[in-house]
Amino acid sequence: MKVRINPFEYYTIGNTRDDFMHIFANIMEGRSILEKSELSKRIVSELTSMLPEVPIISINIRDFEKATYCNKSMVG
Repeated sequence: MKVRINPFEYYTIGNTRDDFMHIFANIMEGRSILEKSELSKRIVSELTSMLPEVPIISINIRDFEKATYCNKSMVG
């Protein structure tokens, strides 16, 4: 698992400055819609428990293709 955090100094959410967390999850293709839906719900639920002071927590999951994925251990 890899995690990158990109804080934003300037943002607006419906004309408010409420704190928020949005997760962009990129996973290898092959999971069903139901599996991805359950993963989304579990992640939001866990983060809500861990960070109850954050009023907005959301996620979207995107597939990436195995055929086009490469990392340095696959080269050479």
